[in-house]
Amino acid sequence: MADDTDDDDKSDKRGKDISRTKSIKDELLKLYKDVEEGFRDQWNRSNEQMDWWDIYHCKLTSRQFYSGNSKIFVPIVLNAVNARKTRFTNQIFPQSGRYVECTSSDGTRPDALTALLEHYVRKAKLRTRVMPAMVRAGDVEGQYNLYVSWCDRKRHVTWRTTAAPEIDEGVPNPAADEIDDIQEDTIAEAHPEVEVISDSDVLVLPQTADSLEEAIADGGSVTIIRRWGKAKIRQMIRSGAIREDEGEALIEQMQKKSPPEVVNASKKMVDAAGIKGEGKKHALVYETFTILKVKGERRLCQIFFGGEKNILGARRNPIWSDRLPLLSVPVEKVHGSFKGRSKIEPCADLQYAANDAVNEGWDSAAYALMPIVMTDPEKNPRVGSMVLSMAAVWETSPKDTQFATMPQLWQHAFELVNQCKTEVSQTLSVSPAGITMGVSSQMKSKPNQAMVVQEQQVDILNTADAVTVIEEGILTPLLGLFMELDHQYRDKAITVRQFGEMGLRAEMEEIPPIQMDKRYQFRWFGVEQARSAQQIQSQIAMMNVFRGVPPEQLGGYKLNLAPLFVQLSSNAFGPRLSPLILISPEQQMPVPVDQENMLLAEGYEVPTHQMDDDQQHIAAHMQLMKAIQMSGEAKNLKKIQAHMFRHMQQMQAKQQAQMKPPQGEPGVPGGSGAGVAGTPRIGAMPGQPRNQGPPGMIHQDQMRDPAVMPRKMG
Repeated sequence: MADDTDDDDKSDKRGKDISRTKSIKDELLKLYKDVEEGFRDQWNRSNEQMDWWDIYHCKLTSRQFYSGNSKIFVPIVLNAVNARKTRFTNQIFPQSGRYVECTSSDGTRPDALTALLEHYVRKAKLRTRVMPAMVRAGDVEGQYNLYVSWCDRKRHVTWRTTAAPEIDEGVPNPAADEIDDIQEDTIAEAHPEVEVISDSDVLVLPQTADSLEEAIADGGSVTIIRRWGKAKIRQMIRSGAIREDEGEALIEQMQKKSPPEVVNASKKMVDAAGIKGEGKKHALVYETFTILKVKGERRLCQIFFGGEKNILGARRNPIWSDRLPLLSVPVEKVHGSFKGRSKIEPCADLQYAANDAVNEGWDSAAYALMPIVMTDPEKNPRVGSMVLSMAAVWETSPKDTQFATMPQLWQHAFELVNQCKTEVSQTLSVSPAGITMGVSSQMKSKPNQAMVVQEQQVDILNTADAVTVIEEGILTPLLGLFMELDHQYRDKAITVRQFGEMGLRAEMEEIPPIQMDKRYQFRWFGVEQARSAQQIQSQIAMMNVFRGVPPEQLGGYKLNLAPLFVQLSSNAFGPRLSPLILISPEQQMPVPVDQENMLLAEGYEVPTHQMDDDQQHIAAHMQLMKAIQMSGEAKNLKKIQAHMFRHMQQMQAKQQAQMKPPQGEPGVPGGSGAGVAGTPRIGAMPGQPRNQGPPGMIHQDQMRDPAVMPRKMG
């Protein structure tokens, strides 16, 4: 208990407010001025990003040159960015559903933690909500920004059940019939939460730093703009992130109405911290991370500014691993700057030109649809009676009246739009499918198979180069943060209730953050998953070569194929099924009977072990059944009875095995040369048969690996 108390005291020190200290307060006031000036310096960049978002949202602005009757916006950039978003997201999240890979220094594989991380990936909705928005924002703004926090929410659930009435408290009446009852319980849902941050809301000082860690180490800061309402401010007060007196003062300031004539021009030019909005106001808060001197030691701290002289709170970094919760990398690195350039910026003028061309062409088409009547007024005095209507009669000579049409200028305008579309697609490295189909439609022919294969090769090259930045700069550090937050916040009972036996293994494999990079390294595997199928085939072929090498030719080396089997199983089946297929020696150890009772009480299937003391387990499970029956609940009794029946069968099998004489090991079918049915010969490369291949074999034409040249098409 003493150790737990000491740990609690140390964790409380991180949440202690340090903004009241005079030296720290003076330093924070200077820091606020630097942050406000930094946002003022990047104001032009923020305004340009608003223009790029207008292009993506297809809004006509004053940047258009032509102003006519038509108001059409050609969604060239919108389609290109959405195509990149779809392609990148599918590459990052393959259909196999395996996203996490773990390498260890001692050869062990924490499959339970890997499966837990993939569960957190799904709970954080990275595939459906976070990653598409981040990829789209990165193309528009030129920067990927994610903020990671821990979400802990509770639900109060109610359900119907049947129970026997009780004679006394805790003592059911067996003679009475069961009655319907209503039960309630509180379910806690705890998992990491990921938020996409706009680039204009992120400030890194100095702005020439190459990374967030370098900016902090050089004495700079990282600031994120937050927009809070009254409910959010009160929630931050309850969590201890901001001071109660400063938070209540900020809420009181939000409720005041300022006269309309009071306008601070300098404050309106930038996003300065303070009260914003007209009517329904909100507080614009700076969340800043920087290193401060706390009790003689320099520590990474989290500060909240609510205005020029309004320090809402300051504390040490709440994350135990002392990492920043913000992940930020440029889409394309620009030398001498932390932030990158927008992918839309080079295409902006082409988009404006396409809009002008299509509007001019559409106006021209409107005129071209209306005929022009040319007549001689001297020879045709009844011009006023010449009206375009059904069965109209014009009393004039046909030679004196002629029809003319406007030139079909809209055709040339659409040709200009197509040229702009092709150039934008090439600039944004969009999949060449649209270009190929556009060219083939002009040629009135379909693309052949060779063109499609070439398109796939270019597609995978462009995609692999782009998503590698996301993998190394965002997703791999994101998994590390997930692991560290899991160590800091995860509750054991919740984990066991959600994951059963896998949750127990995760508890046993729990890794302190200080050993994270030394013992285990978690890496995002989704990007490489597209090429894993061919890699598995190459590994199987090399394994067949190893099998045929005589031991005397290994030069003293010993062949151990177990790591290869584990890796192949993990690549093919993922971290959830792989531990069930290849059972490690640690998992073959018997489970204590109290852990079995805990899992059985929660309703999980628990296998028996050959080394179990069956009689002891049966007696313990009988006590569990009695305790459940005494509580008046009849849930999971059948699973406990089935588990006890397996113990009885196992006990009988042990007794029968002791009565039989020992027998020799069965022989291994097949030889080392030809191989058995379905097994390739030693050194043979698994290939695609001419007629029909084995189930699950991937055809060569479906391989999307840039290292493999496509076959020539006849």
